[in-house]
Amino acid sequence: MKSLKVENIETPLKNFHAVFKSDEDCLNLLANLKWEKGYKCSKCANTNYCGGKQPYSRRCTRCKKEESATANTIFHRCKFPLVKAFEILLLACQAPAISSYKVSEYLEMRHMTCYNFKKKILDCRENNKDSRFISKLILSINREMNSIK
Repeated sequence: MKSLKVENIETPLKNFHAVFKSDEDCLNLLANLKWEKGYKCSKCANTNYCGGKQPYSRRCTRCKKEESATANTIFHRCKFPLVKAFEILLLACQAPAISSYKVSEYLEMRHMTCYNFKKKILDCRENNKDSRFISKLILSINREMNSIK
């Protein structure tokens, strides 16, 4: 990854890679936040589950519907690594003045990918869709990053 020559870029991402080394670390945090009050099937409202086929997914014991940690969140159908999605989320929420072009250079991703995901994040926050979940996720990410000194 390249370094961005933009003020305050290091602040939001400080200790990020020490905490979130892989997509599994991101999935673990997402699953803990998503089901912190317990599992409830989105199809039949059953509260009993077993592990699903994918890591951090859950399968309803009644209707057998499997739900991943990313399902029905802003990361649903995300085609690029979750670590990069978390970085875009942090930058979009904590340093919104940084352009998606600069973010794409930093993450070595296509500009339109970064632009569209950043737009999706900002739209969700403006329309209150997933805004509480996004806020809780940002707080959890910051808490994890601040625990490493």
